[in-house]
Amino acid sequence: MSTNVSGQGQDRPELQKAIEVLAESGFAGIQLRVNDEQGEWVGSAGSRELGQSAKPLTNGHFRIGSSTKNFVATSVLMLVAEGRIGLDAPADDYLPEFGLDRRITVRMLLQHTSGIFNHTGELYEDGTIVLGVPWQGKEWVDNRFKTYLPEELVRLSLSKPTRFAPGTGWSYANTNYVLARLVVEKATGRSFAEELQRLILEPLGVTGTVAPGASPEIPEPHNHGYYRYEDAGQERTVDVTRQNPSWVGAGGDMISTTKDLHTYFSALMGGKLLPAELLAEMRTPEATVGYGLGVFAQETEGGTVFHHNGATMGSAALMYSTPDGSKTLTAGLTWVDDADLSIAPAFQTAQQRFVDAVFCGKLG
Repeated sequence: MSTNVSGQGQDRPELQKAIEVLAESGFAGIQLRVNDEQGEWVGSAGSRELGQSAKPLTNGHFRIGSSTKNFVATSVLMLVAEGRIGLDAPADDYLPEFGLDRRITVRMLLQHTSGIFNHTGELYEDGTIVLGVPWQGKEWVDNRFKTYLPEELVRLSLSKPTRFAPGTGWSYANTNYVLARLVVEKATGRSFAEELQRLILEPLGVTGTVAPGASPEIPEPHNHGYYRYEDAGQERTVDVTRQNPSWVGAGGDMISTTKDLHTYFSALMGGKLLPAELLAEMRTPEATVGYGLGVFAQETEGGTVFHHNGATMGSAALMYSTPDGSKTLTAGLTWVDDADLSIAPAFQTAQQRFVDAVFCGKLG
């Protein structure tokens, strides 16, 4: 199920093998796109729907989870370039209604250094878990079409103790990006979806990428994602391809395709969206986990690779690029999810295997 559209006749059996092994490790469907010096390779493995023999699409729509954060960060930085947002201005200047700590800057939202509580819950160093918006088990399944307003998510977050004083630590919080998207809307007077269209999607000519807000719909065609949970002692599995992503908001609600992710991320890394100095700011990582402004910097044997992957119920995205945008790997994965996040180890393995194969030349 591999197609080579570069016209160079490159068959990439090692890539096809990698996705087939992953399909066997617990993923329902995998679609992979690699663009490099050999041209473009696209393939898929697994099945489009559970119990069906149809192969997954190679350019179907899928929910990209936290890869959304990179689109939000780029939108903010493009508005910084336009002079509409101050990167080091207090977020409170744009969103006075929340009474945010004046020390929290727009930059801190993008870099996860604000210290605010993550509205989807926190796991503390001592093992304590403090819950936020429900996103697991039967409770999530029963409420998967519920709409949360961004303001509700922010107020939930602000009702909890902060993790640390602004700028003094690093902690990944979806709420930072809910706030960042609200900053975009306040600064422009337009919806984030409209600004995304104006700033990124239209100029790049991409048409399969959606900021859905509270809509549960996903454009056709698409592969299917599932969720397994317990109900009155019985294990049930439901198709959750349609779901309202407003519980995570701008932390991870977007939909895209492998082709759009490639077009977007190669343009971003190749310097076509941001002025050089702002791209450099985006790619400057803080010391804790190597997170810049909406992007991770990863050192590999093949050099630095930039990425922002993402996962949500039954669906995930991989989005990697070399610093110049000339080599990218984008993928969409679907599986049967559960409250224990059982797929997590296989997801980690998938990321490492693809990076090794594409960016480090390891074809084991």
